[in-house]
Amino acid sequence: MPAKPGERKLQILQALAEMLENPRAERITTAALAAKLDVSEAALYRHFASKAQMFEGLIEFIEQTLFGLINKLTAEEKNGIRQIEGILSLLLGFAKKNPGMTRVLIGDALVNENDRLQARINQLHDRLEATLKQALRFAAGEQEITSGLDAAAQANLLICYVTGRWHQFAKSGFKRDPLEYWEAQRRELLSGGNGRSD
Repeated sequence: MPAKPGERKLQILQALAEMLENPRAERITTAALAAKLDVSEAALYRHFASKAQMFEGLIEFIEQTLFGLINKLTAEEKNGIRQIEGILSLLLGFAKKNPGMTRVLIGDALVNENDRLQARINQLHDRLEATLKQALRFAAGEQEITSGLDAAAQANLLICYVTGRWHQFAKSGFKRDPLEYWEAQRRELLSGGNGRSD
């Protein structure tokens, strides 16, 4: 029984993500992707107009997954500090579970691809930073951290921490756990506003 159009699209994106999990991966070609799926290149192009569109599909999946989880977390968690910890933990945990997508998140998989893909990832990073800034402002409003804290500067520090952990994970060939030292480091990262994190 042939796969439904949506299923085949998902299979293509899953295969692309799997290929990105090879830490020594060469540039991924549509020919290699087609071979992995045991279909013709023409079959790929029935679902995606270009390889850039396949990467856009992956980025869209990453965005929907991350922001879906973040929105659920911030709706359920009423403590600002725990919201921030939850977001950071979620971002690091997502990378650990999805090594191929981590290479997309750090732009590593997008080298030599269409420039608009890197711009889209940059936008995603900006959205994550804005989400952290909002959570920091919420925590300050609840007197969980010092109200004088520069939320923009702190949010930038937090996203730099996350992207640094993503880079270490990818550059180590996925051996360096993004959550390594998390328990100790979260206290340091979140003590800036009040000298403590419970």
